[in-house]
Amino acid sequence: MTEDNVDDLIRRVRDGDLRFHELEEHADADTAATARRRLVESDAGVDLDAVGAYGFPADRADANIENMIGAAQIPMGVAGPVTVHGGAVEGERYLPMATTEGALLASVNRGCSVIDAAGGATARVTKSGMTRAPVFRVDDVAEAEALVEWVRDNEDALREAAEATTSHGELTDVTPYVVGDSVFLRFRYDTKDAMGMNMATIATRAAAEEVEAATTASLIALSGNLCTDKKPAAINAVEGRGRSVTADVVIPRDTVEERLHTTPEAVAEVNTRKNLVGSAKAGSLGFNAHVANVVAAMFLATGQDAAQVVEGSNAITTAEVREDGLYVSVSLASLEVGTVGGGTKLPTQGEGLELLGVAGGGDPPGSNADALAECVAVGALAGELSLLAALGSRHLSSAHESLGR
Repeated sequence: MTEDNVDDLIRRVRDGDLRFHELEEHADADTAATARRRLVESDAGVDLDAVGAYGFPADRADANIENMIGAAQIPMGVAGPVTVHGGAVEGERYLPMATTEGALLASVNRGCSVIDAAGGATARVTKSGMTRAPVFRVDDVAEAEALVEWVRDNEDALREAAEATTSHGELTDVTPYVVGDSVFLRFRYDTKDAMGMNMATIATRAAAEEVEAATTASLIALSGNLCTDKKPAAINAVEGRGRSVTADVVIPRDTVEERLHTTPEAVAEVNTRKNLVGSAKAGSLGFNAHVANVVAAMFLATGQDAAQVVEGSNAITTAEVREDGLYVSVSLASLEVGTVGGGTKLPTQGEGLELLGVAGGGDPPGSNADALAECVAVGALAGELSLLAALGSRHLSSAHESLGR
């Protein structure tokens, strides 16, 4: 990159010879980003030196951003190590978390240490599948019924059309929903180690063309919002989307009392009255204390789609007193994660995945994404345990005060 090249791009944009988004067609990615940043600085009267001080070649972000001017840097830390007894991961792991919320890492770290003192947490992915649900228009309910019957009789043909678009994805089922003259078909795919939203969308387009060619239905929208992506939805809480994953642990009574300065009875009551009764009264879709905190921080650290925190944090936390101590679980119904594609290819996010030992495709396929889901669930469990205990011991505000937050 030379100053002359940057100045030339700026001049050509000013003269109307180039548009903002065309700079990469006439220069390397870093030169284009620099020219664009200086244009913005000049027009807005601001200094973007920190934004421009990014630590990777700009072309590494070609697939992730348009009109790049630099990078936003979020502080990244680790919680743990914590022992995970998962179906896809076994042993100690540091949990990478990127956040601007002070005290979050400290709280999750405390939860991790208590979990480890109890021998670690168990985690399992209980269901997986990425969904896309197009909506079709028919003339009346009789045609809707005919379409539903056709789908049930021709699922193999839909599977063949969908899977012809991908070398990895597999169509596992198609579920019809009828609302008047609208028919929604909720396609579910096994996308292996990819989060799979793009894969599911492309495959569903091919299947929808098969539906239109063989029936009287007309495709209105490739996404009919019954998928449901990046919006709170009961269907995701019930049917799942991405990975449905649960983590649990039994904490001995003496550990609860000595390390968390409270009792199993107090934690269980806080969980019932806050997470269950309080959430029900509020009409919440999530019955937890702050699962979104951990999901968001680990998503940012590992290159996941940050907007999918909406459904990724749709979780239920349970706590009960047992003879040997305190049982706590967190069940995340729709955690959409992947270890290949999207933001996972960015350098710092790739390192976050490497820290967990789940970067790239797994053997067997899908095992790395399962392992990532299990690690996120254990992190969420640690966060829930720590916050519930802080509330039970009435130490929440004093903890924030002592950390200066």
